[in-house]
Amino acid sequence: MNIILFGPPGAGKGTQADNISKKLNLHKVSTGELLREEIDSNTNLGVKIKSLMDSGSLVSDDIINNLIINIFSEKKFSNRIIFDGYPRNLSQAKSLDLLVKKHNQKISCVLSLDVDKEIVIKRILGRQVCSNCGLIFNKYFKPSTKDNHECDEKYLNKRSDDYEKVIANRFETYLNITFPILEFYENQNLLHKINGDNQISVIYKEIEAIIASLET
Repeated sequence: MNIILFGPPGAGKGTQADNISKKLNLHKVSTGELLREEIDSNTNLGVKIKSLMDSGSLVSDDIINNLIINIFSEKKFSNRIIFDGYPRNLSQAKSLDLLVKKHNQKISCVLSLDVDKEIVIKRILGRQVCSNCGLIFNKYFKPSTKDNHECDEKYLNKRSDDYEKVIANRFETYLNITFPILEFYENQNLLHKINGDNQISVIYKEIEAIIASLET
């Protein structure tokens, strides 16, 4: 099963992708994480990527698509991928479509989390990422506690692109560039829209029900 988790920045894709990947033993592919790994390596490409992300702009399709091609070359991930943050525009969606067919795989469903702009801003401003284990928390909605996080609080960091002006820019970019691919997947009868304003547990239960209906 290959799943695409779709929605604007701050929609909660990362949290839901973590839940789904653990439940179904899927390999989570987050282009954001792949890009930040390149940034952490401090390569020339990483410096370029950081500049684009800090301004709220999208990284070029060529860079993103090459990262995805590398994932599909791993046979152990065949038909067990959940995409978090990819594709981000129609061109990437069409490239993914070709890759899936080339490797005799398929997209099982596309889950779209619809979230209000004001909620998106609050979610992102409160977002914290653990640099030690990679888990994502939110000081407003899902704070790190001793019960859900084993690492020291010193590892919790705010991402460099998580600031209100950048967030608003990214949200508009999503509406103008990324949103049209919903129609692309809707035409393939793959799209399932979910109210992303709900609590994390409520959203996950709805996702579970959708996935269960696909398996019957």
